[in-house]
Amino acid sequence: MTKRSGKGLYAAALLLFLGGAGYLVFSGISESSVYFLNVSEALSLPGDKLHSARLFGTVRQDGLTRLGNSAGVRFQLEDKDNAGKALWVEYEGPVPDTFKAGAEVIVEGGIRGEKAFKAVTLMTKCPSKYQKENRI
Repeated sequence: MTKRSGKGLYAAALLLFLGGAGYLVFSGISESSVYFLNVSEALSLPGDKLHSARLFGTVRQDGLTRLGNSAGVRFQLEDKDNAGKALWVEYEGPVPDTFKAGAEVIVEGGIRGEKAFKAVTLMTKCPSKYQKENRI
């Protein structure tokens, strides 16, 4: 009786394992990927491309209102480099204490309807008073 070599079986098992691992990595990356854009870049893209995005900008004074009975806000997010570009944002969660007109914020969510951004996360950039000073 001759012994059969198991190399072919091991090679097939290795290929199946690598293929499965590659698929899991690819699907995990594609489902959790989020664009990080400024407001001008977001406005230049079609709404269907921004179902999941993270935007950076400044809160405009005009239009800053609290939402009815919820803790959320509705405001215009202005491009930091181009003040003429702004996007309406609605956020229904708890608002950070440092949130106000003129604050730099990051919102995460997606475009809903006609260029209205529905945020699920709202973060404010820490003011410079919290940054370490250089003392000589």
